[in-house]
Amino acid sequence: MRYLHTMVRVKDLAESLDFYCNKLGLAEVRRMESEAGRFTLVYLAAPGDRQNAEAVDAPLLELTYNWDTEDYGGGRNFGHLAFEVDDIYAVCQDLLAQGVTINRPPRDGHMAFLRSPDQISIELLQKGKALPPQEPWASMANVGVW
Repeated sequence: MRYLHTMVRVKDLAESLDFYCNKLGLAEVRRMESEAGRFTLVYLAAPGDRQNAEAVDAPLLELTYNWDTEDYGGGRNFGHLAFEVDDIYAVCQDLLAQGVTINRPPRDGHMAFLRSPDQISIELLQKGKALPPQEPWASMANVGVW
Protein backbone atom coordinates (compact mmCIF):
# COMPACT_ATOMS: atom_id res chain seq x y z
CA MET A 1 0.00 0.00 0.00
CA ARG A 2 1.23 3.49 -0.81
CA TYR A 3 -0.20 6.77 0.51
CA LEU A 4 -1.36 8.96 -2.40
CA HIS A 5 -3.19 12.11 -1.38
CA THR A 6 -5.55 13.99 0.89
CA MET A 7 -8.47 15.78 -0.76
CA VAL A 8 -10.11 19.01 0.39
CA ARG A 9 -12.95 20.83 -1.35
CA VAL A 10 -12.44 24.53 -1.95
CA LYS A 11 -14.99 27.27 -2.65
CA ASP A 12 -12.65 29.70 -4.46
CA LEU A 13 -9.89 28.00 -6.46
CA ALA A 14 -7.86 31.18 -7.07
CA GLU A 15 -7.95 32.13 -3.39
CA SER A 16 -7.02 28.59 -2.35
CA LEU A 17 -4.13 28.40 -4.83
CA ASP A 18 -2.87 31.75 -3.55
CA PHE A 19 -2.90 30.38 0.00
CA TYR A 20 -1.43 26.93 -0.67
CA CYS A 21 1.10 27.96 -3.35
CA ASN A 22 2.04 31.59 -2.76
CA LYS A 23 1.78 31.63 1.01
CA LEU A 24 2.39 28.05 2.11
CA GLY A 25 4.89 27.25 -0.67
CA LEU A 26 3.28 24.19 -2.25
CA ALA A 27 3.63 23.72 -6.01
CA GLU A 28 1.02 22.68 -8.55
CA VAL A 29 2.11 19.43 -10.18
CA ARG A 30 -1.02 18.29 -12.00
CA ARG A 31 -4.48 19.58 -12.96
CA MET A 32 -7.57 17.88 -14.34
CA GLU A 33 -10.82 19.50 -15.42
CA SER A 34 -14.09 17.68 -16.07
CA GLU A 35 -16.75 19.61 -17.95
CA ALA A 36 -19.17 16.69 -17.62
CA GLY A 37 -18.59 16.44 -13.86
CA ARG A 38 -18.32 20.23 -13.47
CA PHE A 39 -15.18 20.14 -11.33
CA THR A 40 -11.46 20.91 -11.36
CA LEU A 41 -8.84 18.89 -9.49
CA VAL A 42 -5.50 20.51 -8.69
CA TYR A 43 -2.72 18.41 -7.14
CA LEU A 44 -0.10 20.16 -5.02
CA ALA A 45 3.20 18.97 -3.56
CA ALA A 46 5.43 20.30 -0.83
CA PRO A 47 8.72 21.80 -2.07
CA GLY A 48 10.76 18.80 -0.92
CA ASP A 49 8.35 16.39 -2.64
CA ARG A 50 7.91 18.26 -5.92
CA GLN A 51 10.39 16.25 -8.02
CA ASN A 52 8.93 12.96 -6.80
CA ALA A 53 5.37 14.28 -7.26
CA GLU A 54 6.00 14.96 -10.92
CA ALA A 55 6.94 11.28 -11.19
CA VAL A 56 3.80 10.41 -9.13
CA ASP A 57 5.88 9.19 -6.20
CA ALA A 58 5.02 11.71 -3.47
CA PRO A 59 2.00 12.33 -1.27
CA LEU A 60 -0.12 15.16 -2.64
CA LEU A 61 -2.80 17.58 -1.58
CA GLU A 62 -5.76 17.43 -3.97
CA LEU A 63 -7.85 20.59 -4.16
CA THR A 64 -11.32 19.80 -5.52
CA TYR A 65 -13.18 22.79 -6.91
CA ASN A 66 -16.81 22.07 -7.78
CA TRP A 67 -18.00 24.59 -10.35
CA ASP A 68 -21.49 24.80 -8.88
CA THR A 69 -21.68 26.55 -5.53
CA GLU A 70 -22.21 24.38 -2.49
CA ASP A 71 -21.98 25.00 1.24
CA TYR A 72 -19.54 22.54 2.77
CA GLY A 73 -21.02 22.42 6.23
CA GLY A 74 -20.35 19.61 8.66
CA GLY A 75 -16.74 19.15 7.60
CA ARG A 76 -17.65 18.17 4.04
CA ASN A 77 -14.79 20.32 2.76
CA PHE A 78 -12.42 17.56 3.90
CA GLY A 79 -12.67 14.83 1.32
CA HIS A 80 -10.68 11.66 1.85
CA LEU A 81 -7.36 9.91 2.29
CA ALA A 82 -6.24 7.88 -0.73
CA PHE A 83 -4.08 4.77 -0.88
CA GLU A 84 -2.84 2.79 -3.88
CA VAL A 85 -3.06 -1.00 -3.48
CA ASP A 86 -1.67 -3.91 -5.49
CA ASP A 87 -4.95 -5.88 -5.59
CA ILE A 88 -8.08 -3.91 -4.74
CA TYR A 89 -10.25 -7.02 -4.60
CA ALA A 90 -7.96 -8.82 -2.15
CA VAL A 91 -7.66 -5.75 0.09
CA CYS A 92 -11.42 -5.19 0.11
CA GLN A 93 -12.07 -8.89 0.82
CA ASP A 94 -9.61 -8.81 3.72
CA LEU A 95 -11.25 -5.66 5.14
CA LEU A 96 -14.73 -7.13 4.69
CA ALA A 97 -13.62 -10.28 6.54
CA GLN A 98 -12.48 -8.06 9.41
CA GLY A 99 -15.91 -6.44 9.65
CA VAL A 100 -15.14 -3.25 7.73
CA THR A 101 -18.02 -1.91 5.62
CA ILE A 102 -17.06 -1.18 2.02
CA ASN A 103 -19.24 1.88 1.34
CA ARG A 104 -18.43 2.05 -2.37
CA PRO A 105 -17.36 -1.42 -3.61
CA PRO A 106 -14.70 -1.74 -6.32
CA ARG A 107 -17.25 -2.57 -9.04
CA ASP A 108 -14.97 -1.14 -11.72
CA GLY A 109 -11.83 -2.91 -10.47
CA HIS A 110 -10.30 0.50 -9.88
CA MET A 111 -11.77 2.37 -6.92
CA ALA A 112 -13.40 1.66 -3.56
CA PHE A 113 -14.32 3.76 -0.53
CA LEU A 114 -14.66 2.89 3.13
CA ARG A 115 -14.77 4.87 6.37
CA SER A 116 -12.61 4.86 9.46
CA PRO A 117 -14.21 4.41 12.90
CA ASP A 118 -14.20 8.25 13.06
CA GLN A 119 -16.04 8.44 9.72
CA ILE A 120 -13.04 9.64 7.67
CA SER A 121 -13.46 8.56 4.04
CA ILE A 122 -10.67 6.38 2.70
CA GLU A 123 -10.28 5.82 -1.03
CA LEU A 124 -8.51 2.70 -2.30
CA LEU A 125 -7.19 2.86 -5.87
CA GLN A 126 -5.93 -0.10 -7.87
CA LYS A 127 -2.26 0.25 -8.81
CA GLY A 128 -1.85 0.41 -12.58
CA LYS A 129 -4.79 -0.50 -14.78
CA ALA A 130 -8.17 -1.45 -13.36
CA LEU A 131 -8.73 -5.14 -12.73
CA PRO A 132 -11.50 -6.82 -14.75
CA PRO A 133 -14.88 -6.54 -12.98
CA GLN A 134 -15.68 -9.58 -10.87
CA GLU A 135 -18.28 -10.76 -8.39
CA PRO A 136 -19.32 -10.20 -5.72
CA TRP A 137 -18.03 -6.66 -6.27
CA ALA A 138 -19.54 -6.01 -9.71
CA SER A 139 -23.12 -6.24 -8.42
CA MET A 140 -22.57 -5.00 -4.86
CA ALA A 141 -24.55 -1.88 -3.96
CA ASN A 142 -23.20 1.24 -2.27
CA VAL A 143 -23.74 1.48 1.48
CA GLY A 144 -24.12 4.82 3.26
CA VAL A 145 -21.92 7.71 2.20
CA TRP A 146 -18.25 8.13 1.62
